[in-house]
Amino acid sequence: MAKELVVKTNRLNQAFQTLTLSELHVIQLAIVDARDTGTGLSTDQPLRIDALRFAQVFGTTRQNAYQRMKEAEDSLFNRRFSFFDENGKLIKSRWIQQVRYLDEEGAIELVFTLAVVQGISQIDGIKDFFTQYLLSQTSQLKSVYSARLYELLIQWKSVGRTPEFKLNVFREQLGVGINEYPRMDHFKTRVLDMAVEEINAKTDIEATYKQHKKGRSITGFSFSFQQKEKSKDSNLPKKSSDEGSQYTFYKLTEKQLDMFSSKLAELPAIQSMAHVGEDMKPFLARLRTMLMDAEQQRGLLPYLKQIGYLG
Repeated sequence: MAKELVVKTNRLNQAFQTLTLSELHVIQLAIVDARDTGTGLSTDQPLRIDALRFAQVFGTTRQNAYQRMKEAEDSLFNRRFSFFDENGKLIKSRWIQQVRYLDEEGAIELVFTLAVVQGISQIDGIKDFFTQYLLSQTSQLKSVYSARLYELLIQWKSVGRTPEFKLNVFREQLGVGINEYPRMDHFKTRVLDMAVEEINAKTDIEATYKQHKKGRSITGFSFSFQQKEKSKDSNLPKKSSDEGSQYTFYKLTEKQLDMFSSKLAELPAIQSMAHVGEDMKPFLARLRTMLMDAEQQRGLLPYLKQIGYLG
C-alpha cells in the first residue's frame, strides 16, 4: 500500500468540530486521494470516493463502506465548524457544498467548501504550518476521540510534547458535546484515558498526559509522546541468508543515487518506512544515505533488483 499522507493546516486541524468517526474517515480519505491524483482539492471540481477503497483502508465490507460514506456525507453536509484566521477573527464554515450519489458505481462525489480547500494542501515541505501523518496510523482506531487526539498530538511531533490544552477548547476539539461527560472522572475514563490507551496500542507513538489545575479544579491537559521503535529503519527486511557472505557493496554514482532513491520511494514496501510527519524531500535524502551505507544497501538490494538494478 502506498504511503498515504494526510496534510491539513494546523489552523484547520485545531478547528472546533464535532465529527463522527465515519465523517472523519471520509475527510481523511478525501485528503489522501486529492494528493494521490496530484490535483488537490477544489471548490468546483468534485472528488470521487469509492466504497471499495474506503472498505480496504478502514477494514470493512464494500456494502457497509458505502452505507457509512452516505451517512457521513449526509451529516457532513449540514455540519459546521469554526476556526480563527491569521488575524484572530472567528470564521464559521460548512464542510461540504455539494454531493452527488453514484449508487450503481458504489461511489460518491464531494465538493468541499472554500475554507476546507484553503485549509488542506498537497504541498510537501512546509513543516511549520502543516500537520502530516500517515492515514494508516489512524485507520485502525475505533474511537473518534482517539483519532482526533492523535491529530492534535502529531502536530507537535518535532518536540514530542504539547502546550497545555485548555479544558473547554480541548473538549470541543475532541468533539465532546457540551452535555457529554460533564463530570471530570467520566471525561477522563471514557474519553481521555480510552483515547490514550488506543493510540498507544494501535499507532506509531506512545503518549502520556499531565493535568493542570487552578486550585482544586482541572483547567487543562498537556501531553508528552515519543515514536515507537518499530517505526525506525530496523523494520527494513534484511537480505536473505544465502546471499550473506557473497554480498558485495555497490558504489553508486551521484546520478544513480538520485535515480534509485526516487524509484525506491515509489515502492509501497519502501514507503512504509517513512516516519510520521516526514516529507518527501528528507525521505529521499534518507534513502540516498542508506544506499551509500554497505549494510543498509544490502537490505535494500531486493528492492533495487525490483526496480531494475541487478548489481
